[in-house]
Amino acid sequence: MNKIIITVMLLSMILILVTGCYRDELEEKNLDISVESNELDNRASIIKGNYYMPDESQTHEGTWLQWPHNYTYGEGYKESLESIWIEMAKALFLDETVHIVAYDEDEVNYIENLLIKENVEMNRVNFYTFPTDDVWARDNGPIFAFDEKENLKILDWGFNGWGEKAPYRKDEALRKNLGQRLNIEVVNLKEVVLEGGAIELDGNGTLMTTRSSVNNMNRNPGLTEKEIEEYLSEIYGVSHFIWLDGVEGIDITDFHIDGFAKFYNKSTILTLDESDLLDWGVIDTDIDILLKAKNIASDNYKYIYIPLTNENVILKNGKDLGYKGSYINFYVANGVVLVPNYNDPNDAIANDIIQGLYPNRRVVGIDIRELYQYGGMIHCVVQQQPVSEN
Repeated sequence: MNKIIITVMLLSMILILVTGCYRDELEEKNLDISVESNELDNRASIIKGNYYMPDESQTHEGTWLQWPHNYTYGEGYKESLESIWIEMAKALFLDETVHIVAYDEDEVNYIENLLIKENVEMNRVNFYTFPTDDVWARDNGPIFAFDEKENLKILDWGFNGWGEKAPYRKDEALRKNLGQRLNIEVVNLKEVVLEGGAIELDGNGTLMTTRSSVNNMNRNPGLTEKEIEEYLSEIYGVSHFIWLDGVEGIDITDFHIDGFAKFYNKSTILTLDESDLLDWGVIDTDIDILLKAKNIASDNYKYIYIPLTNENVILKNGKDLGYKGSYINFYVANGVVLVPNYNDPNDAIANDIIQGLYPNRRVVGIDIRELYQYGGMIHCVVQQQPVSEN
């Protein structure tokens, strides 16, 4: 009997090794094969903590948007941004539900009229009326995850306006309000302040982030880095961390990772080349860590580089913001990939690179210059809701 068991084990090990080598050979020959496989990975392949989030490229039930309004920053704020939200809704509704958080019923009527004029099918749009401070759904919107029994939950990490730099009390209550409305349990994680754009997960046990936006006196002054890791390990099942120092105060987020680096799959990182990383403000030691990062198996990541804009971003009124724009902050939806564009020569180059990464989706470039002046891009203002099997 023991000989039979040993023989079966040896045959299993050989099969695993052969399959793994064949997979590696395919990835080396054609990166698009790893793309498609990444998009189709099932949930069982993800290392689980108490909760887990399917990869953004997996099927969505819908996408959440917080529509801009004038109740926080005064007249003109909504008007300067709403064309971006219209373009997002127009691109998204064809393949998934668009969930819109509107400040009040008057805003619902206003938004509905806008979208009807743009031929958006309103049976594909749901409205939720709750007061918000601002538009940054990635950071303060509902973060959906599954528990071990495949039940959909909303994770409610602490949010304090990026270290109390902006009004946040209404946004802080949004997840609880939406959970009650949707009849989805809200998991209270407010002991740790953590914005959605501050972390990147590779789906295979690794988390990438910056200390400046997480382990910061304006976010988590009472927690050590080790304690923060313990929280993240418990919730997301990660056990390997790529910590960059980041730069405090360089922007409102204190240098969120999703502005310049994101996981494409468990073996590949999308980022800027070394010259563009320096231009973005990444310090030398962080560049070294990022471009030499290893995954949970201590293997080097592969890298795909997407350039910054060729020129500084210039607003529609001619104002030069004095810095370039990043295309890394794109959003993968069911049928489209929404890519930030800047009316720049490199828009077409970036769109083409990203189209090659997601050949089964249509790249939609959206001019986000007016939003960019406030510190964010496409990924910052959207939040995916995965399809629930229960």
